[in-house]
Amino acid sequence: MTDSSIKKQDGRRLRSAASRLRIVEAMRDLIREGNVAPRAEEVATRANVGLRTVFRHFDDMESLYREIGALAMMEAEPLLDLSEPTGTVEERLQQMLERRSRLFERIMPFRLAADANTHRSPYLIEDKNRMNAGLRELLRNALPSNIRKDRTTLDAMDALLSFDMWRRLRVDQRLSIPQAKRVIEAMGLALVAPGRNKR
Repeated sequence: MTDSSIKKQDGRRLRSAASRLRIVEAMRDLIREGNVAPRAEEVATRANVGLRTVFRHFDDMESLYREIGALAMMEAEPLLDLSEPTGTVEERLQQMLERRSRLFERIMPFRLAADANTHRSPYLIEDKNRMNAGLRELLRNALPSNIRKDRTTLDAMDALLSFDMWRRLRVDQRLSIPQAKRVIEAMGLALVAPGRNKR
């Protein structure tokens, strides 16, 4: 193989990688804007690539989902890399609620899009389960031992501070962010009220 043919192959690979990145970023941006299932034509227009190029890359949806997920996680990481909440259980609840509301608002478009496509993607199912497990572990570490030991209260807190609850309040019930936070805080405080976990 001559040097010129090697350079041509390298050039094609670089152009293909650049096109793929533009497609991934276009899908990410369209999803962020509320389009849970962007059409190929929309992606091609946004990415400034040919429709044939989009279809060529769409043959491998799992890797595209992974790349979009990686971009979304890069945006969310600063909201996850925080010290554990401190103070009374009520203060810890408020800190966790504040952090999760920011996180959930940031990832809302991506999770809505993922939920719309989980039936066709083992990766999206795996990613959702991994995120839920990670959030549960953060919750366990943040709660006092008497609540951690109470499986029913722990499960209730896990559900209350989950993305699914936040989505229901924000999307289905159309509450504002402050309204949704007040609802979750009221329910959380009822769960951790003095005497609630003494059985």
